[in-house]
Amino acid sequence: MLGWYPGHMNKARRQIQEALPEIDVAIEVLDARLPYSSANPMLASLTRHTPVLKILSRADLADPERTREWVAYFDAQPDTRALAVTTTNARELKRIPKLCHELAGQIRADRDVRVMVMGIPNVGKSTLINGLAGRSIAKTGNEPAVTKRQQKVRITGRVALIDTPGVLWPKIEDQASAYRLAATGAIRDTAIDYVDVAVVTAAELARRYPEALRSRYKLVELPGYAPNPDADRVEADGPQRVDLLALAGFDGHAILRDIASRRGGLRAGGEVDLHRGAEVLLHELRDGKLGRLTLETPDDIPPPPAPEAEAEAGTGTEALPRDNDSGDDSETA
Repeated sequence: MLGWYPGHMNKARRQIQEALPEIDVAIEVLDARLPYSSANPMLASLTRHTPVLKILSRADLADPERTREWVAYFDAQPDTRALAVTTTNARELKRIPKLCHELAGQIRADRDVRVMVMGIPNVGKSTLINGLAGRSIAKTGNEPAVTKRQQKVRITGRVALIDTPGVLWPKIEDQASAYRLAATGAIRDTAIDYVDVAVVTAAELARRYPEALRSRYKLVELPGYAPNPDADRVEADGPQRVDLLALAGFDGHAILRDIASRRGGLRAGGEVDLHRGAEVLLHELRDGKLGRLTLETPDDIPPPPAPEAEAEAGTGTEALPRDNDSGDDSETA
């Protein structure tokens, strides 16, 4: 099981909690392809008395229709607004200071609106801040673990931003969310089982975007999945595990084998290199080469757990298997 709550994230949580009393508005940056899974429930708890602007980043990679559904979903919540943007598009970012002022309400005329920018690793926080500032302020990178500490920057529109390191949470309750986060790169690749994630992702894409899979990889069919208790399962052992392939209804193993065999993963003797297929699928998904895709809708949000279930849950562990103990997952672009 993956332990992914290193010390600097615990420190970041304390820093956020200490700074929030002086904050007028919180900006939570989400990945538009998975707005539920990329929302840290711990941040929702910390900001429950603070107006929140939900920024759905990477909107250029997400399904436009699904994005509209998510914006409407967030806009219907109290003291919350949502805006879908491409964080490198300066024109789209110009609306953000105005929305912050609207959420903040009446403040003294002689001071800026104080805004804290937060989110999990690898959702585009640093790129957003650089775009708002019009210059390189926050360090960016194409993997978690970039921003390490809080930093402040004043932008046009009388807004003062406080950046924070990306903060993950001690336990993911929803296994499907864990796989979606891994598929999009929010969890460091060295901390996941690449093939495992790609198998589940292939099944989910077959359910949601079958034509995108068929077209990209020239697949003749997308085989259905029938659970076999005598076969090796994608899921790790344990009675609490959900068979995500059964829920998707497609055989992710078979789909991944087909992708691998068509993309340089066919070895001598007919052996198929599944890791090669996993690399192709996950990298091309992240790069937008399968088209504009969204991996969840508001209907996928699970119902809240019963109070007695929460009390018995304890601290728990994260849902994804790992290859090794890489630990430091913080923020990236």
